[in-house]
Amino acid sequence: MRSPTRLTRTALSTALTLALLPLASQAASSRAAEYFERVATFPVYRNLGADEDVTRQTVAEITAVSRDGRTLIYTDSPGERIGLVDIREPKSPKPAGFVQLEGEPTSVAVHQHYALVAVNTSLSFAQPDGVLAVFDIRNPAQPKRVATLPMGGQPDSIAISPKGRYAAVAIENERDEDLNDGLIPQLPAGFLRIVDLKGQPSRWAARDVDLTGLAEVAPGDPEPEYVSINDQDVAAVTLQENNHIVLVDLRRGRVLRHFSAGQVDLEGVDVGENDLIEPVGVLAGKRREPDSIAWVGPLLATANEGDYEDANGEEGGSRSFTLFDYNGSVWHEAGASMEHAFIRAGHYPENRSENKGIEPEGIASASFRKQDFLFVGSERGNAVAVYDVARPWAPVMHQLLPAGMGPEGILPIPSRNLLVVSSEEDSAEDGYRSTISIYQYGAKTASYPEIHSTGSALIPWGALSGMVADRAQSNRLYAVPDSYYKASRIFNIDASKTPAVIDGQIELRKSGSTVDYDLEGIAQGANGDFWLASEGNGKAKPNLLIHASAQGDVLAEYPLPAAVAAQQTSNGFEGVSVVGEGASTRVYVAFQREWKNDPAGKVRLGVFNPASGEWSFYHYPLDAAPDDAWVGLSELTSIGNGQFLVIERDNQQGPAAAVKRLYRIDLSGMQPAAEGQAFPLVTKRLERDLLPDLKNTGGWVLDKVEGAAVDKHGRLLVVTDNDGVEDASGETRFMRLGTVKR
Repeated sequence: MRSPTRLTRTALSTALTLALLPLASQAASSRAAEYFERVATFPVYRNLGADEDVTRQTVAEITAVSRDGRTLIYTDSPGERIGLVDIREPKSPKPAGFVQLEGEPTSVAVHQHYALVAVNTSLSFAQPDGVLAVFDIRNPAQPKRVATLPMGGQPDSIAISPKGRYAAVAIENERDEDLNDGLIPQLPAGFLRIVDLKGQPSRWAARDVDLTGLAEVAPGDPEPEYVSINDQDVAAVTLQENNHIVLVDLRRGRVLRHFSAGQVDLEGVDVGENDLIEPVGVLAGKRREPDSIAWVGPLLATANEGDYEDANGEEGGSRSFTLFDYNGSVWHEAGASMEHAFIRAGHYPENRSENKGIEPEGIASASFRKQDFLFVGSERGNAVAVYDVARPWAPVMHQLLPAGMGPEGILPIPSRNLLVVSSEEDSAEDGYRSTISIYQYGAKTASYPEIHSTGSALIPWGALSGMVADRAQSNRLYAVPDSYYKASRIFNIDASKTPAVIDGQIELRKSGSTVDYDLEGIAQGANGDFWLASEGNGKAKPNLLIHASAQGDVLAEYPLPAAVAAQQTSNGFEGVSVVGEGASTRVYVAFQREWKNDPAGKVRLGVFNPASGEWSFYHYPLDAAPDDAWVGLSELTSIGNGQFLVIERDNQQGPAAAVKRLYRIDLSGMQPAAEGQAFPLVTKRLERDLLPDLKNTGGWVLDKVEGAAVDKHGRLLVVTDNDGVEDASGETRFMRLGTVKR
C-alpha cells in the first residue's frame, strides 16, 4: 500500500532524519544525565478487603493514572475488578480499594476524568464478547460507572489519542491454545474498534476497522494485541501471532499502511536449558512477533516477545526490541544486546533458554525534563531496560530497573517525574506477590545494579551464596554460586568500583573435569588456597568441605564422619571460614538448621582439623522463628581473635520478612566437643539488623541474605542470592555496610 504522501524510500528517510535532528541536538546540549530511582513497592494484596483471604490471587497487570497523577488504576484479571492506589505520596502508596466488574479486565486508560476499562465477557473462544466500562473518577474514592459500551468481541489493549479525540481498542478474539494445537486461523477474526470521544460517554459512537487480508501469516484471522496512538491520530497496532504491524488513520477509520514485523538472526544467545548460562548459540530467522508497541517520535518501537508456535514447531520471539519507520524499514534492531545486558546484571532466566529468553513484553516511551526515554520490560528477566533515545535510530542503554515478578504494565508519568511498573505474577504459596513499583526521576547516579559483570567480556552469573575478601588485596572479593548452576566456579569481584564488578571467574575442576557442587560458602586460606562448603541434601548428596587451589583445582574433599552424617537433614553446610595456617589451620562451618539430635532452636557450628581429619562442634542459639517460617544460618565470617560474624535469617520475603540479622560471636577460650558429647553453647551479640538495609531501596525485601565479607580494612559487604531468577525477581543486593571492629 502506498503512503498517502507518496514519499519514496529515500525521501522518507530524509524526512525522518530531519525530524529527528532536533532530538539529537537537544541531547547534545542537555545537562548532566539523571536517573530513575525506585522509591516504593506496593504489594497488590494490600488492597484486598478486610473480609478477604490475604493469600488469594490478586494481580496488577495494566496500570493507568488519573489526570492529576495522584491515583493509579490497575486491572486485576483473576479478581475481575480494577484496583486503585493512592500515590499522592509516591514513597508511601496506599490502598484505595476495588471496583467489581462483570468480567476479566484486560486493559485500562484514562481520558479526562474518565477511566475506560476493557472487559472480556466472552462465553468461550468461539463466542468472544466484551464491553468498555466507563467510570467517572473525579472522586477516586468512589468511581461512578457512567456508561457500558459493547465491543462486539474480546477486547485486549486500549489507548487514548494524545489530543483526546479517540480511543482505539484492539479486539483480539484470541485463539484457543488447546484447539488444533493452538494454530491459527481460528475465527471469528479480530479487528480494531475506534470510539469517538465526543459528548457524554453514553453517547460515544464506535466504528470498526477490518484488519483481515493484510498479514502473510493467517491473513483471515488477525489477532490485534496492542495499540499505540501518535499525535497525528495514527494508531499503530500489533498483530502478534500474525507477525504484522498495521497503521490506522483514526479520523478516517482506514488502514494507512501495514508491514510484516519480519525476522531476525540472533548470535550469542543461550538456547539450551542445561543449568548453565551459555550465550554462544545462534537462532536464525526468528519471527519478531511483537507484543506491545510505542511511538518514538516518527518511529515505532516494538517489544518482540513472541507468542506463537507454528505447525512446524517454530516459535517466534527475538528476545529484543526493534525500531521501525513508517514504511516498515528497520532503523534499529537490538538483537541479543538487551539479553546480554540482563546477563551482566544477573537477571538472565536460564530456565527459559529453550523458550524465549528474557521475553521483552511491555514497552513505553516518554520525555522527562526534555530527555527522551524508551522503557522495555522483560517478562522473564523481571527488570525494565531504560534507553536514551535522543537519537532513536541508535538507542543507548541508560540504566536497568529491578521490578517484581513478571513486569507487564509500564506507565511513565512525566508530570510527576514518576515511572510505574506493574508486575503480575502472584503466588502467596511460593512467597512472592504481584507488585506495583514506583520510580522517581532525578537521581544523580543509577542505584542499580549494585553488582554486575564486566562489559569487556560476557560473564554470566547469579545465585551468589557465599563471599569472602582476599587476605592481601584491597577491594578484591570472591563469591560462589550455589547448585542452581552446574560447573561450579568462583567469581572474582572488584569492589573498588560502584557498582561492584565481576571481572573474572575460576572454574573448579577435579582431575581435569568440572564439578557440580552446591556451594554455600567460601573462605581463603593463609596461602591463598580456597575452602568451600557444599551443602548436602539429606539423601545421596553429602555435605562436603572442599579444599581447592587458587587456580580452582580440587585438592581434597572432606565429608563428615558417618556418625555425624547419620544425623543430617536437608539443610546442611552454609558459611565457611578458615583461621590459622599449617598444622594450626582450622576450618569452621555453619550448619543452616538443627539436625536430628540437636536440641530445638540450637544449630551446629562445626570445626574441622585438616591435619588430623577430626571434627568437633559448638551449638549456636537461633532466634525464634516467625509463624509458619523457619530461622537458620547462612554465613560465617572470621574477623580475627576467635571472633566471627554470623548471618541469621528467616525464609520469608517481602512484608513477611522479620529476621535478617548479623550477629557477632566469640569462640576464643571455648573448646568444641566431639560428636556424642554436650556441645558448648556460644553467646551471640547483635552486630546489625539487616532489615533496614534491605528495605532502603524501596523494593521487595529479599529472602536470601547469603554472603558476607570483611576486607583487610574492616569494611563489611553483604550479598543476597537471587535464586537464578526462577520464582524470584532476580534482584541482587550488594550492600556496603560500613566498618566492623575487629
